[in-house]
Amino acid sequence: MSEKPSSLSNALCPANYQTNNQTNSHATTFYLWRHPKPINATGRCIGHTDLLVDKRKLRRLANHIHAFTRRHRLPKVIWLSSLQRSRGVGDILAKRGFVCHISTQLCEIDFGDWDGRPWAAIAKAEIDAWCANFADFTPNSGENVQQLYQRVRLWLTQQSESQTQPTSVLVVGHAGWITAACMVWANQGVPQQPSDWPAPPKYRQLKVLSPRPA
Repeated sequence: MSEKPSSLSNALCPANYQTNNQTNSHATTFYLWRHPKPINATGRCIGHTDLLVDKRKLRRLANHIHAFTRRHRLPKVIWLSSLQRSRGVGDILAKRGFVCHISTQLCEIDFGDWDGRPWAAIAKAEIDAWCANFADFTPNSGENVQQLYQRVRLWLTQQSESQTQPTSVLVVGHAGWITAACMVWANQGVPQQPSDWPAPPKYRQLKVLSPRPA
């Protein structure tokens, strides 16, 4: 989820976030990196809008992930959304022997008619309606927070339940998706008001969802 007006900001999966309340049965650890900063995103409502990213920034994150996997002896398998700011990192890693899986389930929230527009150009009455019904308000032709939560929960569950032994799942994702994943993994309910929605992870920041102890 792109950076929102101040009325919709608060603190996300903070840097010292601990995930000790997971519910998977096969000890899956998720490594979630936010994509690099895209071009021309500042001040805009960005969800499914497919923005470009400077190739140097894509390569910088790819280099970091590659080194991280070698250092921690993780599998060279990574999941990406179909949006360029995520998929572009995979394009680089694929040339280094990574197996790359692309899934639309990993895409950022769909803001519908708002998507790609400057926040300042979206009617205040619409923003107010979202704040008043944060979980269920849906921009025209878009997706609401409840639906994002359900999509994220389904993907995490599918990944966890498909494993027959402890494993690691690597992802290059998006701010809103990663935020929802952290909250789902910690068994937190869908936020009902903007103040319940944490601040976004920084670009290229890593969030780790650790398995619950047996």
